[in-house]
Amino acid sequence: MEGWFTTDPDTPELIGAGCKACGTVVFPPRSTACPNPDCDSDVLEPRPLARRGRVWSYTENHYAPPPPFVAPDPFEPYALAAVELDDDGIVVLGQVAKGVHASDLRVGMEMQLELDVLHRDDEHDYLGYVWAPAAPRTEPAAPRGGDV
Repeated sequence: MEGWFTTDPDTPELIGAGCKACGTVVFPPRSTACPNPDCDSDVLEPRPLARRGRVWSYTENHYAPPPPFVAPDPFEPYALAAVELDDDGIVVLGQVAKGVHASDLRVGMEMQLELDVLHRDDEHDYLGYVWAPAAPRTEPAAPRGGDV
């Protein structure tokens, strides 16, 4: 998944690609021709994607996936969520943060992008992006009456 996301632990971002000609957005990133059949552009440029979105669909995986995925031994089920990104108009599938089960999710629930260690070996921690229930948004305080 190298090149699919940034690794800043405080503000990770997915890296998608966008077509300048028609505005189509794709994930994972690629540099081939635009996938929109109505567009003949052959240039997609890397671009950051929204860090937040809403659950579009979800499930819980109860079977260890085949290699190259490295599953813990013993295998532990985990939730997957398809999240429709704010502002980008695409749905991105990903694991849900550890400790969050499918029974905790609801369609329309706000999620945010985070990083987590998907597995470790003796030499490395292998990071991946995960979806986690979003922290409440903090809105700037509205001016009080009489304040200038």
